[in-house]
Amino acid sequence: MTQAEASPYTFVVPDLSDDGLAAVTAEIASTATEYDRTGDLPWAGLEAAYRAGLLTATVGRQYGGPELGPKDTARILTALGEGDASVALIAANTLITHAGQAARPSWPTAYYDDLLRRSRTGPAPANAVRAEPELGAPARGGLPRTTVTRTADGWRLDGRKAYATGGAGLAYHVVWAVAVEPDGDPEKPRVGHVIVPGDLPGITWVPMWDHLGLRASNTHDVIYDNVELPADAFAEIPRGADGVYRDPAAAAGPGSFGHPALYIGVARAARSAFADYARTRIPAALGKPIAQTERIQAVAGEIDLQIAQAETLLYGALLRIEAGDTAFLPQLSAIKVAIARSVIAATQTAVAALGNPGLSRHNPLERHLRDALCIRVHPPQEDVVLLAGGRRVLSI
Repeated sequence: MTQAEASPYTFVVPDLSDDGLAAVTAEIASTATEYDRTGDLPWAGLEAAYRAGLLTATVGRQYGGPELGPKDTARILTALGEGDASVALIAANTLITHAGQAARPSWPTAYYDDLLRRSRTGPAPANAVRAEPELGAPARGGLPRTTVTRTADGWRLDGRKAYATGGAGLAYHVVWAVAVEPDGDPEKPRVGHVIVPGDLPGITWVPMWDHLGLRASNTHDVIYDNVELPADAFAEIPRGADGVYRDPAAAAGPGSFGHPALYIGVARAARSAFADYARTRIPAALGKPIAQTERIQAVAGEIDLQIAQAETLLYGALLRIEAGDTAFLPQLSAIKVAIARSVIAATQTAVAALGNPGLSRHNPLERHLRDALCIRVHPPQEDVVLLAGGRRVLSI
């Protein structure tokens, strides 16, 4: 019996044809403006992604899933990002969670079985909850103040986290914490993640998200107060050979390109919005659509160039990884930064060319620009990447 046959669940292989993905993009896009205005969780968009099998596309074969790889995952997230960046961000975190469990199982069996069960009946978002109000982004160093304390039956989770995308809609949280144990070394505490069902007692959401972009992502603060967990809920993150703990997100790795992919989708949406406006805008003094002018045609070409550059960087990196090329791995973080620059350049170029109409809330370009700017917040961030790259080049 194969692992997939041993699983009580079976997840469909999603339709990744251009037409199939375009249909999901269009359905999600139809509600994106409304959710951006209200800030509510984009359930309609998540439902569309769920029905298409896109939220479970990375579930491991041993769990009855299709276990799609990084290239297919990137295509999915680009399509979702083109529809609604908030939907795509929640989906990206969920797909990353499933992919991690497929490659390195670490969840309590009962908890992951429950997540799979929930994922069979509707959207079941999961996310790594890591940032803290005092610490900020963990990729910049430091240890969390959030703790899991050993109890007679398992663990007790306490602390406050920030920027927990998905909010109260999360089925499961993967919480970064320090272990507090009677026989532990306080100088070298164990650091890891605890798997937390989102509906346990002791979890309180603090609505803090009032952001420029990704307004429907519900990236709120969350407080854990005496949340009781089983003994197998904690998975330690190993220290390096030198005994020092380094945050896994401090540098890009082979699985780090889901977030950039979704923002390429945002840039694509900006390109479409620009083209739609240019084809229909007929100034009285011109007497024809501005799309027929060389200036607007050149702007459209610049937007397309930036998107082509971002896509080539993304899929070029994934293909090299797939081929086993390890020589360029130190440059993965720089590639992420370059993708971010192209995404932002594409959307800013579109908005700048249209002037006031591009900044009007009646025009989707305004939302796409706000969403695109959020690519900068995902670790590793540009200043850290450039510093590390410079030191590597200079051998210092």
